[in-house]
Amino acid sequence: MATERYNPRTAEPKWRKAWDDAKLFETKNDDPRPKYYVLEMFPYPSGRIHMGHVRNYTMGDVVARWRRAMGFNVLHPMGWDAFGLPAENAARDNKVNPRTWTYANIETMKGQLKTMGLSLDWAREIATCDPSYYKHQQKMFLDFWKAGLVERKSAKVNWDPVDMTVLANEQVIDGKGWRSGADVELRDLTQWFFKITSMSQDLLDGLETLDRWPEKVKLMQSNWIGRSEGLAFEFGLVGAPEGFDKLPVFTTRADTMYGPTFAAVSPDHPLAKKLAETNPDVVAFIDKCHHMGTSQAEIDTAEKLGFDTGIKVTHPADPNWTLPLYIANFVLMDYGTGAIIGCPAHDQRDLDFARKYGLPVIDVFLPLDSDERVGDVAFVPAKTDTVRYVQWAGEPTVQTCQQAMDASLTMFEQAGWGQRKVQFRLRDWLISRQRYWGCPIPVIHCDDCGAVPVPDDQLPVLLPDDVSFDKPGNPLDHHPTWKHANCPKCGKAARRDTDTMDTFVDSSWYFARFTDPWNETQPTTLKDVDGPKGWLPVNQYIGGIEHAILHLLYSRFFARAMKATGHLTTVEEPFEGLFTQGMVVHETYKGPHGWVTPAEVKISEVDGKRSAVLASDGSPIEIGSIEKMSKSKKNVVDPDDIIASYGADTARFFMLSDSPPERDVIWTEAGVEGAHRFVQRVWRLVSEAAPSLSGVAAKAATEGAAGEVSKIAHKTLKAVGEEIGRLGFNKAVARLYELTNTLQTPLADIAAGKADAAMGGAARQAVEFLIAMIAPMTPHLAEECWQAIGCDGMAAEQSWPAYDPALVVDNEVVMPVQINGKKRGDLTIARDADQAAVEQAALALDFVQKALEGKAPRKVIVVPQRIVNVVA
Repeated sequence: MATERYNPRTAEPKWRKAWDDAKLFETKNDDPRPKYYVLEMFPYPSGRIHMGHVRNYTMGDVVARWRRAMGFNVLHPMGWDAFGLPAENAARDNKVNPRTWTYANIETMKGQLKTMGLSLDWAREIATCDPSYYKHQQKMFLDFWKAGLVERKSAKVNWDPVDMTVLANEQVIDGKGWRSGADVELRDLTQWFFKITSMSQDLLDGLETLDRWPEKVKLMQSNWIGRSEGLAFEFGLVGAPEGFDKLPVFTTRADTMYGPTFAAVSPDHPLAKKLAETNPDVVAFIDKCHHMGTSQAEIDTAEKLGFDTGIKVTHPADPNWTLPLYIANFVLMDYGTGAIIGCPAHDQRDLDFARKYGLPVIDVFLPLDSDERVGDVAFVPAKTDTVRYVQWAGEPTVQTCQQAMDASLTMFEQAGWGQRKVQFRLRDWLISRQRYWGCPIPVIHCDDCGAVPVPDDQLPVLLPDDVSFDKPGNPLDHHPTWKHANCPKCGKAARRDTDTMDTFVDSSWYFARFTDPWNETQPTTLKDVDGPKGWLPVNQYIGGIEHAILHLLYSRFFARAMKATGHLTTVEEPFEGLFTQGMVVHETYKGPHGWVTPAEVKISEVDGKRSAVLASDGSPIEIGSIEKMSKSKKNVVDPDDIIASYGADTARFFMLSDSPPERDVIWTEAGVEGAHRFVQRVWRLVSEAAPSLSGVAAKAATEGAAGEVSKIAHKTLKAVGEEIGRLGFNKAVARLYELTNTLQTPLADIAAGKADAAMGGAARQAVEFLIAMIAPMTPHLAEECWQAIGCDGMAAEQSWPAYDPALVVDNEVVMPVQINGKKRGDLTIARDADQAAVEQAALALDFVQKALEGKAPRKVIVVPQRIVNVVA
């Protein structure tokens, strides 16, 4: 009989309430079952969730629900990365307190996430802007400081003189502040740093233990840490100011030491600063450099500028070999020694500089098959490439660059004018931010005592509520009372540190706080966070590739620092498994007045050609490229609209089914409608057969049509579980489609009263399996189906069914058949057929007989259950 369509508007809220009432997803730390920790990167409370959130959290939810069904005590929490500059901007623009703006957004987004039916433990919810969270962050800062992992030192920063704040490199656009448009200055400010460089080698070595991380992410981290072995040596100086006799240099290319034509120092090098004391031209050049871009990308692409100091450097291998010394805008003080050798033939940056200033170019090595010298493109072979060395300590030689570098290091060490040195590209983590909406740094500055930690019993240092954003700069600096405090050591009047911490700090340890967010005295509860019965490391972490470097690297540092200070006991790697999902993308649409949203567009297709018009007035719209959903190009789809129209289960199922999870998913209306049809189809099949299935005992069949249903059901159950386990969601979905197709006729026959008892039992079991398999993906639909067939309890509480191994083994095997080593076809035969039977069946195949032309084969080679090769 016909049934009503599945109605998500009534079903989904009903089951979410049932789960909440039963506290089904609240996790107990003392639960004896084995632990499994699923965590998605938590969101910034911008005000609305987007389709990327829907995809990310759906994937994590499938894993969490499946692991729970597999018998694990699953921790699946949610929180908010709630500090940051957008809240300050909103406060300034809308005349609202950042706290008010942030918590209002949290409430909105929390409501949206709840409509998705996520199996989250909301009892553990945290917000990084809450004092109950950042109190412990301040405590760890002080503990890290005491352990030597925090340092206060002068550093170069991008300074916006109008907004009076430090800018990240990404906030400097063409040398100007992204907000004010003012020319950015490079200033020396005293800042707080986490000494992540003290763990460079350990962070690099730790990557080798992360077997369940994407290789591309490990490579990105390895490159960011940037371990290099090279030559440390000193140039002699001729004509330098008093006190500057040597110029220390580090180079990773010791094999090019016979090809430099100049040397250069950073504008911030002590020698450059010394020259500036007496030379106004040097002052002007350094000032010009400080007003140029400061990011590595900007420096690499900017015009190469140099100032000839008139000083000469002497080559360590030959005191009579002198080179001019420049101050150059592309030399960085915070990498190496702040001085370089310029070997133009084999470094494009050096070559551009040499051509600009008319400096010689010496080819140290040439390609094996050419005598062509370097023109405007430097010759930079890979370390494993073999080249001809023509400028060499001894006779010209042919070898790989790596061999030459190794030989050079040995030779130069033995000569006594250089030594091997390991260096890292990784810099210490600058955490100071001149902003209000962040975690206050718990330090008081006293004229007599210096920087003094705030005592533990005075934590947290709270942000003041009564702040004004009317003046440029940091509101904490402008506050009339907040920054004034007494020194904890001597009691004299002193000043609070008005910097707040980089928001990356907030997100670098939240994974640990989730394990016991109720601990009021310590950041973690050791028995719950790690060790034999602890939650860490996170078993499955899910998030975007855009966080592959900094967030993950900082979290790895934090785990080690927490271990060093007693907040963890054993764990150093916080995330055992990492998965980086693809983005959600959509077509872009542009009309006469700019970008328009998909909701405003009407698409039509005639003879395979698609066109678009504005739905409101029929004006033509240009269909553009498929790009990441973004507000700027308006190619966004509001999750609320999709859930209101189709239901959360349809949105979830589409996100899982359309493409491999590591790839981008193209959002299309047709795809969503396809997912919705599947939801409706499953409901129709189950609900129409439900009256006939009610009271029928689930029982696998082994023979006939019922046996085929049981085989497919058990094979699907096995495959879907395996695919979810390896995050192959789209492949699991494909198997569900196959099972649903298989059940179409049997369930229709059962609903019509045409099936026998064997089919009834097999179909009943298959339907129970189907419900169990869709429960992690479309949980509301699963509950409706579970209830419809008369089962007790809720589908979300059920264990994952066990498949019968005997039913998932194929009785037949398909073996490729080769003739004289070339495949010509396949042979399908019983799995247990003996060798003679396989030979006989293979020789009877038409294409084999045709190839033999009536002759007997010289040999038939059978690899059991694998392959047959007929030698004619």
